[in-house]
Amino acid sequence: MQEKTVNLKRAYALDALRGFAILAMVLSGTIRYKILPAWMYHAQEPPPAHTFNPNLPGLTWVDTVFPIFLFCLGAAIPLALSSRLAKGFTTKQVILYILKRGFLLGVFAIILQHLRPYKINPNPTQQTWWIALLGFLILFFMFVRLSVNLQLRHYIKWLPLSASIAAIILISFLQYPDGRGFSLSRSDIILVVLTNMAVFGSLAWFFTRNNLLLRLGFLGLLIALRLSATVKQSWIAILWHASPVPWIFKFDYLQYLFIVIPGTIIGDFILNWLQTPTRNEEDEEIDFSWNQLHFFSIILMMLSICLALLIGLQTRWVWQTTLLSFVLCSISWFLFVNPVNDTERLLKSFYQWGIYWLALGLLFEPFENGIKKDPSTLSYYFVTTAIALFFLMIFTILLDIFKQRKSLQLLIDNGQNPMIAYVAFANLLLPILRLSHIEPLILEFTNTPLTGFFKGVIYTLAIACLVSLFTKLKFFWRA
Repeated sequence: MQEKTVNLKRAYALDALRGFAILAMVLSGTIRYKILPAWMYHAQEPPPAHTFNPNLPGLTWVDTVFPIFLFCLGAAIPLALSSRLAKGFTTKQVILYILKRGFLLGVFAIILQHLRPYKINPNPTQQTWWIALLGFLILFFMFVRLSVNLQLRHYIKWLPLSASIAAIILISFLQYPDGRGFSLSRSDIILVVLTNMAVFGSLAWFFTRNNLLLRLGFLGLLIALRLSATVKQSWIAILWHASPVPWIFKFDYLQYLFIVIPGTIIGDFILNWLQTPTRNEEDEEIDFSWNQLHFFSIILMMLSICLALLIGLQTRWVWQTTLLSFVLCSISWFLFVNPVNDTERLLKSFYQWGIYWLALGLLFEPFENGIKKDPSTLSYYFVTTAIALFFLMIFTILLDIFKQRKSLQLLIDNGQNPMIAYVAFANLLLPILRLSHIEPLILEFTNTPLTGFFKGVIYTLAIACLVSLFTKLKFFWRA
């Protein structure tokens, strides 16, 4: 089958959602522990002790951050791979591209963890902070992709290789708290999961890109595996928890495809929307049958549903939350009747799929003793997928209907450069604050819940502005 030519225009709403997720991740890691309400932390690590309790169900905004990022990864897969298919890539070339991307993400996960200051030394010294800064510089040259002319590109093409050699030399001299040096098992678990999802999510989309039912069928098989894996001593349970290479792959990582595969379905809708003739002009005026009040009502309803889920599931008002969600979804259903253009139809498709995943997640909620992030439950995957979709609808309205790109440019810039945002706090901002002896002064004046929260917000804004600057300079980190 002949592949469609892909419009090069970006889906800025998806960039903004990804930026929102990565900055929320930064914020959750920079707010002060012990002094804020329980809903400001992972549901299973409540204050003041923050002791992990795997039996504690609930859902906070912090628990939704990683699933939203995974959803964005899934939605971006059709856009990335379709552009290569349009350029004439063969099946072999596409698979090699997917594996190469997975390899580089895996390298990033391992190298980064070896350069994290608190992994080098639980009680960092000045030397530790200097090593962390050097680590950021090395990672910068390992993964940066510069938009430069061909003549200059000839001189910088060896930078990634040189930086990789520098990373190997640096890590080979480091001694870690466990008494060992370099270890493949010392890796960033979030990035390891992303590595697996980038590979298996891309393969799942590539081989089912022309058959949505087949993709949903694959999702059904995954659900069967996931459920059977709970039966102790069964061959599926043994397989599910086994791995030939546990430092980079485990079968149970595949359960995150419950978020990524729905993301690829939405990515297909976005791809078709971008390819429509009316999307060719950046500032083309499009006639909408729904007025501004109508779109504001959609935003309000999506926010209301998300807020109801976060409050209700965290406070364990489960049946009340399910009933309220049904009422809100039923009311908002009337906001999506009679769409007349591609953007309105896109929003309706988002909404219908969001309602489906939400219903699936809420029906699974009593199973596995309530919604949990870790060990993650089926309810967790599908409810957070729905939340991600509702936020994507909000950003689509703000950017493609209300044309608020300037107001959301900070999120867009960070969404286009998330790897830097993920690294910058621990390996750039925090070392600078420690080496300059500024952070102790900051901590002294941020001992209350309000000031502790504002400290996290300021740190996050500093990271956001830095990443935005890199993006504007066209310094992109890419795996």
